[in-house]
Amino acid sequence: MIKATQPLTAAPISGPLRDARTLSNTLVAHFADNVARCGTLPGDALRGEVTTVTRTCLELAAGVLEGRDVSAKIERLQRAGADWAREGIPIGTIHRAVHDGFALGFDLIVDDTGPEDYARLAVTARRLFEVLAMVDSTFAVAYVREHRAVVAEHHTAVHTVASALLAGHPASTMARAGGIEIDESYHILALSIPRHPGESDARVDGEVVARRKLRRIQSELARSGEGRALSLLSADGGTVLLPGTAATAAELADLITGLSTAAQVPVTATVVHTETSRIPDAAEQAHELLDMVHRLECAPGLYRFDDLAMEYQLTRPGPAREYLGTLLDPLDAHPELLETLRRHIGNDLSRRHTARLLGVHTNTVDNRLKRIGQLTGFDPAQPSGLWYLRSALVARSYRKSDRVRIGPPDSMVATSAAK
Repeated sequence: MIKATQPLTAAPISGPLRDARTLSNTLVAHFADNVARCGTLPGDALRGEVTTVTRTCLELAAGVLEGRDVSAKIERLQRAGADWAREGIPIGTIHRAVHDGFALGFDLIVDDTGPEDYARLAVTARRLFEVLAMVDSTFAVAYVREHRAVVAEHHTAVHTVASALLAGHPASTMARAGGIEIDESYHILALSIPRHPGESDARVDGEVVARRKLRRIQSELARSGEGRALSLLSADGGTVLLPGTAATAAELADLITGLSTAAQVPVTATVVHTETSRIPDAAEQAHELLDMVHRLECAPGLYRFDDLAMEYQLTRPGPAREYLGTLLDPLDAHPELLETLRRHIGNDLSRRHTARLLGVHTNTVDNRLKRIGQLTGFDPAQPSGLWYLRSALVARSYRKSDRVRIGPPDSMVATSAAK
């Protein structure tokens, strides 16, 4: 039960607020003329729900001033706030109307007092501030609860539709039920999100840092994708389905930049464009590309299938991959040379960047690259030699992983577990 505290010095003034029916009509007329969005509401809404809630606020104020129980009034305002949130009425409009109503009500109280009522007026003003805070809080809580419910409902719908599309199941019925529009084609993004430095900081909760990172990414994805992106994400990465009509090639690059900024760590992504009916195969291909990008230790950013078509083909089992995988065997006894080659190719052949990452001088990088050419027979400074060396890195990483792998690939295990 919510009751006002007893007056400390004098009884508050509530007389001008007791005719709640007449006063509520006056206030609603003021809202229609002066408060944004209120004037656009239908007449029956103003005469009905808005007038009823306004009268409830007046009765609540009078009840607090007179020390009565106002719990039922608070519950009535909570229901109204939830209804208005669902209808899309901005909470700013509600707060503006509430504050205008209290200002006009207080003016009526002031006009009804004389110099001898100063003590009672002071108590009344103090109580009305308490009522104003109570009403503002009631509407805010109702809006937040409704917003969370809507977000949770939408998130569930997005998760369900995305899962169905990735599994190749019909999703049109589920999409309509969740208010989601299915596009004719999609950009399939496979994302890799590294750990935030805070996740390894013993002074803070790493799981909380990871959740906050994921929420920032999801918020940026919703903003940049205009609410049309479908995603299955964890703090480490996942899959995003972006409608083909929602973004151009340049906008996709900007999207990854925005996600990296939001995550506060550099995001790596691969993208494949496909028809909706071929999403499962395209998603598998996108994640295979992402795996290859990591094997090559490429710099963070967005990689398209067209950029990696040759490398992707080299990941397919066969005699060519086996042959290429042996070309770097002479470097097995020189791990520093193999690491230099991997870094050099991953850094787009930037000697300076490679030297900085390895902590050596650029001349050392040059000498190592020359030594790689001598041992393998392929000069990294020549386009043809570099082609073979890059291809050999790809083939070698898959040859070694195939030898040690037991059972199905991890990605397939994860997919099966998710199902």
